[in-house]
Amino acid sequence: MPVANGTSTGPAQTDAGERNAPPRAVVGSQVSYEEEMFGAAFDGVVVRRFWRFVRPYRLQLAFGIAGVLAFTVTQLGIPLIVRSAIDNALVAGAGAQALLHVAVVAFVAVVVFNFVANFSQEWVVGRIAGHLLFDLRRAMYRHLQFVSLGFMDRTEVGRLMSRLQGDVSALQEFLETSIFAIGDLVLLFGIVCVLLWLNADLGLLTLSVVPILFLVRTVWLPHARRAFMHARETSSAVNGALAENVHGVRTIQEMGREEVNFALFDDKARDNLNAHLKASQFSNVLIPIVDGLTGAAMAIVVVVGGGMVLDDALDVGVMVAFLFYVQRFFDPIRSLTIQYSIMQRAMAAGQRIFEVLDVPIEVSDKRAAIELERSDNAIEFDNVTFGYVPDLPVLKRVSFRVAPGETVALVGPTGSGKTSITALAHRFYDVWEGAVRIGGHDVRDVRQQALGQQVAMVLQDPFLFTGTVYDNIRYNRHDATRETVMAAAQAVGAHEFIENMPRGYDTELEQRGGNLSIGQRQLISFARALVADAPILILDEATASIDSYTERRIQLALARLLESRTAIVIAHRLATIRGADRILVLQDGEIIERGTHAELLRQAGLYARLYRLNYASFDDMQSEA
Repeated sequence: MPVANGTSTGPAQTDAGERNAPPRAVVGSQVSYEEEMFGAAFDGVVVRRFWRFVRPYRLQLAFGIAGVLAFTVTQLGIPLIVRSAIDNALVAGAGAQALLHVAVVAFVAVVVFNFVANFSQEWVVGRIAGHLLFDLRRAMYRHLQFVSLGFMDRTEVGRLMSRLQGDVSALQEFLETSIFAIGDLVLLFGIVCVLLWLNADLGLLTLSVVPILFLVRTVWLPHARRAFMHARETSSAVNGALAENVHGVRTIQEMGREEVNFALFDDKARDNLNAHLKASQFSNVLIPIVDGLTGAAMAIVVVVGGGMVLDDALDVGVMVAFLFYVQRFFDPIRSLTIQYSIMQRAMAAGQRIFEVLDVPIEVSDKRAAIELERSDNAIEFDNVTFGYVPDLPVLKRVSFRVAPGETVALVGPTGSGKTSITALAHRFYDVWEGAVRIGGHDVRDVRQQALGQQVAMVLQDPFLFTGTVYDNIRYNRHDATRETVMAAAQAVGAHEFIENMPRGYDTELEQRGGNLSIGQRQLISFARALVADAPILILDEATASIDSYTERRIQLALARLLESRTAIVIAHRLATIRGADRILVLQDGEIIERGTHAELLRQAGLYARLYRLNYASFDDMQSEA
């Protein structure tokens, strides 16, 4: 269903590529490495695509622009009322008091209208900008939910966060300032027209200082831009160093690097300070120049205009009106100068945002994708070839079958292709050649959402979300009752430690479950998989990085989790390997041995050498062993 801004709320429904196609070229990261602060002042492509998000609010936008124009007209009108009051009072004689009262009423009416117009423009523009910020972030977040993991593998998370936050805010600011810039342009040209209408000679003489301002700005802008960019770059360096040191504080303290790292950070922070001070100098120098030119223009009005008043060549009210207009004349110029920089930042930000929205969804459902039946949970790899980089396959013609209810362990040196097999079973990627079948159906023919309901994964480092223990366990099934959650926790041996937490199942977890041990996080992930009740289970080294006591508890939980389920297990420890129905030994992307624990020992191959040497894991062996 399309949303207001014209983006899709789900993954694209396109036909899958041809079966047995040659390895596809892996598209490079769509997020460019350089984070440019300034772009072109105007980019037609960015503006047109940005308009698609603004278009649903075009009626409100029209009201906002009307409010801006009304506010601008009142600003132009107030000096004219003052001028009329002064000049009419001077010539009215006895009727001066009555004319003064009329001028006061008119002045009050204009001020009230000015207030209403100002409030309306701020309120309407603020609401449009807020909705636009929401729509852009929603569109980017929605798209990122469906982009292929290959894109995520090639992209820094920090840069994506920059898109969702800073760049979207830059476009929001651009919308707000662009609407107000319309008022600034009208005010600027309105003042010029009124000055020339009131007195052409004095108007031209007063406006003679404007070319000086544009000359100053032409010289100032390149130097200021370089200073601002350097300040931005040094700020990024400081933030990066700060984040790295905060995340690595344990290693820093372990190696006694506190003073060395502080000295390195101090250099970056001092460079950032100097850059910001220089940028501040460029920023601050323009204000006195503008104020000086404003004073010069007012001096021209006072000296020249005063002489004309004394010569009866100019009315006093006109000179007063000139002073009002000159005082306001440089404000829109200053605002438009700032708007120019905002436009440049917005164009650069817009390019980066639309780069993300243009990232192709490499793994998508067919139009005729089917639901996956639970009757047959067999997993089959049929002559599968796959890799992440063109012409560098990770898996080479891999074929095997996992029967319903069977547990197959994958073992092999690091880089042998174990994790790639589990990723293909869940269709995080599409194969280059061959086919992966679940329940007899090619995974490319099955709806991804239906596939996700049939296949559950437990990773070596389980990801726990901010929220309660209860919410994390029922993450895949929001309709799960508390009794179901507690039963799953009891089945995997997590109930006891959860109950001992401050608020039991309602205890709030810290970021990524930081207030739990590795083993506790793993048990919660087992309980989550049990609540999901998926008939197919994939375990990616789920018993790694834990102590022997916790391993025993997890092995018991694992046995409960695997009951009546079809499972592929990346085995890290020998205890898990021995418990599998069948073992596949991988090396360099190929299956070199297969069989039970006893059968593989009799084969006297790689698996037997591992067992005899009493390694804790195949990862301890060299790939050429």
